[in-house]
Amino acid sequence: MDKKMCNTSKSYDNSENVDDDFENEREVNNRIFSVESDEELPPVSGGELWINDNGIEDDVNICNFFHRVDSDQIIYQTKKRKLKIIGKYVMGDLLGEGSYGKVKEMLDIDTLCRRAVKILKQKKLRRIPNGEQNVQREIRLLKLLKGDKHKNICNLVDILYNEQKQKMYLVMEYCVGSLQSLLDSTPSKRFPFYQAHGYFTQLIDGLEYLHGMRIVHKDIKPGNLLLTLGGELKISDLGVAETIDLFAEDDTCHNGQGSPAFQPPEIANGLECFPGYKVDIWSAGVTLYNVTTGIYPFEGDNIYRLFENIGTGNFTIPDEIEEPLKGLLLGMLRMDPQRRFSIQDIKKHAWFLQRPPRLGEEVPIPPFRGDELHSMTVLPYLIEHYYDCHSDAGSDIQFITERDLNGAKTEKRQTTEERQHADVEHEEEMEETDIVHNSETDTRL
Repeated sequence: MDKKMCNTSKSYDNSENVDDDFENEREVNNRIFSVESDEELPPVSGGELWINDNGIEDDVNICNFFHRVDSDQIIYQTKKRKLKIIGKYVMGDLLGEGSYGKVKEMLDIDTLCRRAVKILKQKKLRRIPNGEQNVQREIRLLKLLKGDKHKNICNLVDILYNEQKQKMYLVMEYCVGSLQSLLDSTPSKRFPFYQAHGYFTQLIDGLEYLHGMRIVHKDIKPGNLLLTLGGELKISDLGVAETIDLFAEDDTCHNGQGSPAFQPPEIANGLECFPGYKVDIWSAGVTLYNVTTGIYPFEGDNIYRLFENIGTGNFTIPDEIEEPLKGLLLGMLRMDPQRRFSIQDIKKHAWFLQRPPRLGEEVPIPPFRGDELHSMTVLPYLIEHYYDCHSDAGSDIQFITERDLNGAKTEKRQTTEERQHADVEHEEEMEETDIVHNSETDTRL
């Protein structure tokens, strides 16, 4: 046996298969790791002696045949990006990942428009409480809105199915981030008044359209308000939305399933029925309060304390918030839903009609993986597939050690566990919300 030991190096796919716990590893070449000297490898103390079946002892130490190599000496080479086409769309890189599935970039072959696709696995949805029902509700509402597209709604473009893999692809309009990501990127956790005004007016325009289509969103918050590169706001995530029947007398709703911090007093106090449109007005008011002050009007150590504070309807507005913005917040966050501002009241308000002066630096859209221009991630796949530039440019070939690979696996596993833990906590909060509602209903009875 050659004294220079050979370790087989492997490659991992740097495309979408990397997300599936690096399962698709395969051999591509052999890299030779030379022993530092030509002498026999020194035996490791305590090594076992092998004896063959015939009882002949060769006094050969296994360390003369097997050389221990550290994990940072095992090299994996990135292989060529694999072009993947689904229907008439070319798949790009991962944009984000939520509790329901992954979101990737896509390119429409016919129109050359950038799209975002939400990849949903039926097996995963079954493990999430009400997961399949929420997705079916969202698809039904998106189809309802598809015919009459609104610029401030993240519209559905296409739906693709893969029965063999039990996957569903929801092709949506492409956005680069959310209001929450912008807030997290600035130390003050808030926007200048003129920037907040631009986002808020678009939010009200989108809500007016949804309410005109008899849809109550129920989960308005910065995390569900997406942005395009041009700064256009789009309302997304209709998973808990509710449609008002065409022949209903009013907009009465009976279920509140949104984020606890954005719920109105009527839901916090456990009312069995409440005006649905005014729920969105309250949530929009909390959102406006948050993006202009950097804090929430109501907070609590747990959901019980939070709902107790929301139920009282008492909150304070910081001194830096002056009229007419202060009056708008007070009108939108009135405890009585009947006295709370309507969409029409908001659009007639002085702060809504007149944009504040441009004071302070605008909060920019955060770069995506260091790319401030948010370049299209589909192009590298197309270039490498049609021009085979990966093999020509040796500098483009990347290597990663097994130690780094294991670290990436550990980080991904921890991220998945944290996301699952957050989902469990959210479901527990919803269950506690129901308990609070039921207990308060029993008290009233």
